[in-house]
Amino acid sequence: MAIAQSFKSIFKSSLLGLSALAAATPALAQGEASGDDAILEDIMVTARRQSESLQDVPITVSVLGGKLLDNFQLNEVADLQSRIPTLNVQVGGSGSGGQLSLRGIGSSNISAAFDSAIAFNFDGVVVNTMRFVQAGFFDTQQVEVLKGPQSLFFGKSASGGVLSIQSKNPTDELEIIARGSYEFEEQGYLLEAIASGPITDTLGIRLGVQFNDIDEFARIQDNIPAVNRERGLQTLLVRGTLDWKPNENFTANLKANYFRLKNDGAIGNSENLCGPDGVADPVILLQGAVSVPGGYDCDAFDQRYPTADPSPTIVGQIPSQDPLSERDFNGVPFGETEIFNIRLKLDYDITDSLTLTSITGYVDVDALEFDCFSYGGVGPAFIAGAPDAPAAPALAAVNTPGSAQAFGCSSPNNTLEQFSQEVRLTSNFEGPFNFMIGAFYEDRNILFGGHQQAVNISIIAPDPVTGNTVDWYRTQVTDAEALSFFVSGTYEITDRLTLSGGVRWTDEQKTSVIDVPFVHAFLSSGPAFIDSGFNSGDIEFSDSQWTPEVALTYALTDTINVFASFKTGFKSGGIDNSALPSSSLLGLDDPATREAVEDSIRFRSETAIGGEVGIKALAAGGALRVNATGFYYVFDDLQIQNFNGAAVQFETDNAGEVTTLGVEVDWNWSTPVDGLTLSGAAAVTSSEFSDVFIVRVDDLDGRRVGRAPVFSGNVAADWSTPITSALELGMNGNLSYTGSYFTDQVTLNDNEQDAFVTLDTAISISNPEQGWKVSLVATNLTDKIWINTTSDRPFRDNDDLISTQNRGRQVFLEARFDY
Repeated sequence: MAIAQSFKSIFKSSLLGLSALAAATPALAQGEASGDDAILEDIMVTARRQSESLQDVPITVSVLGGKLLDNFQLNEVADLQSRIPTLNVQVGGSGSGGQLSLRGIGSSNISAAFDSAIAFNFDGVVVNTMRFVQAGFFDTQQVEVLKGPQSLFFGKSASGGVLSIQSKNPTDELEIIARGSYEFEEQGYLLEAIASGPITDTLGIRLGVQFNDIDEFARIQDNIPAVNRERGLQTLLVRGTLDWKPNENFTANLKANYFRLKNDGAIGNSENLCGPDGVADPVILLQGAVSVPGGYDCDAFDQRYPTADPSPTIVGQIPSQDPLSERDFNGVPFGETEIFNIRLKLDYDITDSLTLTSITGYVDVDALEFDCFSYGGVGPAFIAGAPDAPAAPALAAVNTPGSAQAFGCSSPNNTLEQFSQEVRLTSNFEGPFNFMIGAFYEDRNILFGGHQQAVNISIIAPDPVTGNTVDWYRTQVTDAEALSFFVSGTYEITDRLTLSGGVRWTDEQKTSVIDVPFVHAFLSSGPAFIDSGFNSGDIEFSDSQWTPEVALTYALTDTINVFASFKTGFKSGGIDNSALPSSSLLGLDDPATREAVEDSIRFRSETAIGGEVGIKALAAGGALRVNATGFYYVFDDLQIQNFNGAAVQFETDNAGEVTTLGVEVDWNWSTPVDGLTLSGAAAVTSSEFSDVFIVRVDDLDGRRVGRAPVFSGNVAADWSTPITSALELGMNGNLSYTGSYFTDQVTLNDNEQDAFVTLDTAISISNPEQGWKVSLVATNLTDKIWINTTSDRPFRDNDDLISTQNRGRQVFLEARFDY
């Protein structure tokens, strides 16, 4: 609690600081800019589901425009971290496929059962799968990051914030864009083509395609046996947009997107941390009867990864129910994800002051992967103390020196089919009062399944009945249905004072069914596991919640607004999808114990309450923008999941309470120097467990949450100048600082990532008249490697951890043509 108490003082003093800034800024506002070119463009955002000026909304929003994204090859969500302080992104993992966190608040990447606390909003449709973090984006108009609870306007999946991506729409005139780049570090290339323009006077179209092929996304350590020594990655994105405006009162906008990802394994940039002893732990199987040397080195930051190919004993035969069995599978790690989504937005002006909006969304996700999560394993294994002992006959038969002996392999299969419908009625009266009312419905079918090797029993022998060489195959299908209604309004009390607010009511129902069609006979014959053919029947969860918010905005001058807001957030609970097929599930067959067993695999909804105060100011004749916010929120029952390496089991918990508070500032200055813009952002944040939260043996009360640096920020410079009558030189740079943070939340002294600095640079030559541009872009120029998350290494007997890391330096040579 010591950190929280000190930051409460900072938070209170920040109110005085914001007031002082408000008092000082009018004097700055009297300054003259160097001309019209020096005036910053007004940024429009959709933070309240309608287009408004950034300076008018009482919400903390960070905005990245399409030009900035293009200049730095920022086409993946993870690329945004260097521009958005407190944003942490993890891509990959066998569960949800990714993770977003803001101000230390986020949801686990290892569970596909959790909705993300940071809602992913794509062109107006909220999607509840972090597979979209893998998808990336292109041809983007704008990215908006809304910080703090946003449940009023974005619903149940926005308890910690919103990441909103808006793609570009058809143009009034013909536009053709071609872009190609080569990346030297990972040896990849990117090709992109876009065509846009009118078909008729009322119908416009925009078509785009992007293809990215990377040869060396992740390189395997030299001493680790693997077929694919350089794990590659390939993505394809295709988008089509139709915009129809048959008259002044009606607009229809249809967007269809297809994304395909192929890679050489689900693990990606994951590295082993050898722990204080500096020794690679062996892979321990059958309660210590089998010990496989880890085989990996302890250089955790050399960008050479330890993942070995599987032991032949566990990839001999796959259960017929597994989609993997339909492939020509040879035991080599791979990953494939396909996402199709379509969005139809209809806007109808009923009158001059009333607009009816309908947004229909459909999302289809199909992801299948195979990888081995012992993160190492090189023969010969020691079986009951000797390499050739008979305790594990199948393993002994292939136990050659230097052989691939990775275990803990699985074939995660995650599918999602989501339909959503939102309807809003928005007013635009000339008087002081305006409103928005809306209704939202969502229906989802989520499957998470696959075979697993938690015991790796087939090192003894395949299943005697089927010949399968996996421990079990299980699936869990969850049907989720959500319904919500909301109303919001704004009332101009005076010409300068505005009251806004509203409330949303949300009800969500979830039903899960666990099926285990196959369990290896050596396991099911004992008391610890269930038999093949288990079906849980319906396991249900339901919850409903009111989420009100209110804000006051006061215009000190025509260019300075201050605001104070009270906000609440809600994210539905559900049914954990990581329960092993142990004998505890047999309690579901017993009416006397069923409720207790169901409760053990449910997790509760998380809620948030708190508020913000802030100032949004323009100065120097519109050339300087300064926005600052102080915030304080308390999250109850934050959904958290950890991995227990010794038990080879996921642990799903609700943290008792998390308090997050701090101050954030961002600024943008169009300087008197022609073509030079300076910008930056900074955040001072405290996010800590603020009530009893016992994980294993430690009470984490008072400890910082994971991925929550106390200080983070960036400064950027963008400059363009003519060098001849036809040519223009562009230079861009961004320096980002991230303070130290815990990478896990298991003990009081988890692994801590030290503070680090990254540098992104770009230089370009262009001919604006002819429409071409050649750029040299470097992201993470100093090749800094940092840790996003850590967890226990599976099958360990000591202290080794698994860390997920960022990509290293990338250097692009790009050519672009615009017509």
